[in-house]
Parts: sequence; structure tokens; C-alpha cells
Amino acid sequence: MKHLYQILIATILSATISACEPEIEMVSLGIDEEYAIERMKMLHLHPEFPGESYIWSMKDVNGNDSVISNERDLYFVKKDTGTYNVKLNIVDDTDPVEHNIKIVVWNEQVAYSRYITEVYEYRPAPGQFVNELPKYKDGDTEESMRKKVLECISDKNDVLISLGGYGGYVTFGFDHSVVNVPGEMDFKILGNSFYAEANPNPNAPESGGSAEPGIVMVSIDKNDNGIPDDEWYELAGSEYYKPETLHNYSVTYFRTPSDHVATPIPQSPITDNTYIQWTANDGTTGYIEKNSYHRQDYFPKWVTVDEITFSGTRLASNGIDESGIGSYFVLYAYDCGYADNHPNEVGDKSCFNIDWAVDKNGNHVQLDGVDFIRVFTGVNQSCGWLGETSTEICRAEDLHIDNSFLPNP
Repeated sequence: MKHLYQILIATILSATISACEPEIEMVSLGIDEEYAIERMKMLHLHPEFPGESYIWSMKDVNGNDSVISNERDLYFVKKDTGTYNVKLNIVDDTDPVEHNIKIVVWNEQVAYSRYITEVYEYRPAPGQFVNELPKYKDGDTEESMRKKVLECISDKNDVLISLGGYGGYVTFGFDHSVVNVPGEMDFKILGNSFYAEANPNPNAPESGGSAEPGIVMVSIDKNDNGIPDDEWYELAGSEYYKPETLHNYSVTYFRTPSDHVATPIPQSPITDNTYIQWTANDGTTGYIEKNSYHRQDYFPKWVTVDEITFSGTRLASNGIDESGIGSYFVLYAYDCGYADNHPNEVGDKSCFNIDWAVDKNGNHVQLDGVDFIRVFTGVNQSCGWLGETSTEICRAEDLHIDNSFLPNP
């Protein structure tokens, strides 16, 4: 009986001591051991554990660990189906972590489109084709104009839109992430650039004609909200690191006052050479001139404010008056990396590689894929009777998807 009493007392004491001890809270890493995703869909992996540094790695073709990222978050996307084994090492002197993740990539249930399926923003700078490409009608808003742009450049509709003068832009995307495939161009943007058949300068390069280069930006939907409000990266084209290229450039355009008096240039198609004033943060100022070929308002009519500002990289002017008297301007193409810069059919000059991405400081960034693409007019110049230089585009294509055999809807 005494023995049973001792056992009972021991049990009670044990329970009492256990109840007094604090519970050890189990903290989740925040990352599962296995995932299944469709190809060309972005998987965001965020470790909850802090660390001094992070190493994400996968096996290469030789079976060795190959580092794929040193950022805390991994944005994983693949073009091809299969099983991918990813390892995360959180480097920390006190609590190092190693975690293995199996990612199974499946085929999509509905075939992806090769072409644009969404336009998120259309914000042109003033220009002679603004309010015409696409056509503005009374009562149109930014939303209705966005829808018009989508109708123009989605699928294979191939209807030109104008981005106006420097800085004007359009932001679009596909029904999937565009994957960065090593060693390959990733997407293409079509415009209306052409080479001139004649040139008063016999020694001029053949790539002269109508090149209105647009700078291309890319972004990842890091906050998973489906809108392009995350960090942007520029695709560094051939001019990016040249001394004549300006970074952190900014231009503000001012709506023409209602009492403005036009200042035409006699014996010229310029009907007002002080039409829309602009000022830049480098101290320069100028005007978007109005000409007799385009008589509509050049300031986007759906914009309710009287000043609009655009910022980014500015390329050097590429227009030259080869006649010397203002009658024959030639806009020369840059080597590569810009939209509406070379004719669409010239090699891969209208194609883009996500590997060209740089951050705001010009440092290369490694992106496995992107969700949003932005194009903006990259030069700030006026070429006499030709008017301001404005990037135009009509289509974009994901080069890793081949469904060009599908008919237009």
C-alpha cells in the first residue's frame, strides 16, 4: 500500500513540475518540404528564420551544388516540367539552418498565350500621336484608355499605340511569368521602326531611318498582389553605360494654358513652337511643338492634372538633320536593347534578354523570370517637321511559347 502511495505522489509531483515549466514554442521555417506548381508560374519562398546570410542551391548537371540565389527570398520559376530539389542554408553562428525543398513543376492546365494578355498602365507623355493612337473620345478615363490599349496590342491585333515624348510608358504582361532561359532571348517587342531607303549623307550607316528607341523595364510581383507596384529593373541596352546616357533624369510637362497664343514658324508645318512646355532636372527646358499634320490636343486629355512628370534613364539624341536645312532628319538606331529601334524583321534586334537586368544603381540582378514589362520613350528630342521622337509599339511575344499556329480570336 505504501508503495502505491509513493507512486501516486511521484506522479502528482511530476505533473505539477511539468505544468510549471514554460512550453517551448515551435517556430515554423515558413517553407514546406514539397511544392507542386505549374510551369511558368512564380513560386515565392520566404524563410521566417533570420540569418546572417542565405544560400539557395540546386544540383547542376554534374551533381554539384550550384548557388542560385543569395537573397533571403527565392522567386522560383521554370519553363520545363520536372522535379527540382532546392536546398536552403541559413548561415548563422548561433542557429544555422539547412532545409531541403522538393518542387514538382507540372504542365499548365490551360495552354498559355505567346502574346500580351493584360495592360496594367497607359501613361503617355504629350506628343503628336497622343489622343489618336489610341483614339480619345469625350468621357474617356485612364481606365477606358487602358482597355483601348489592351485591344490594340493584345494577342496579334498589332494596332500601334504611341507613348508620346520622353518618359511616356505602357506596362503590360502575359498570362504567366516570362522565364529567363540561360543563353536565350526571352521576349520580343514589335514597333514601327524602319531604315531609310535614301539618305543625303552617302557615308551614313544603313541603320538610319526612323528609330524611336524605347527603354524596357521588368518587374516581379514580389508582394503577390497582381499589380505592378514592386521594384523595377532596367534592361541595360547598348547605351546604358555610355557617358552621354543620363540616369535619374526627370522631365515635367505643363498643360498649355487656355489663353496661350500660338507661335507658328513661317513657311513651315510648325504651327506652334511653344505649344507644351517642359523642364528637366538637368536645368534644360523646351517645348513639344505642334504641327499642321496633327491638329488634336497633344496633352493626354483624360489626365486631370496640369503637370505630369516622368523619370528614368535618358538616351542621347539619335536624330540628325542630314540635309542641313531641316528638310531630312534621320533617326539612327542604337545597337541593341531598345524597343522600336530596329525593324521588327531584323535578326534579334527587337528581342530582349532578362539577363540584361540592372537595379537602380546599375548593378546586375539575377532574375529567374518576370511578371511585368514596361516600355517608355527613351529620348527627349524634337526633329523639326518630324516632331518629337515617340516610341510606338504594337505587340509583344514570349519567345519560349510557340502557339503561333492558333487563330486570332
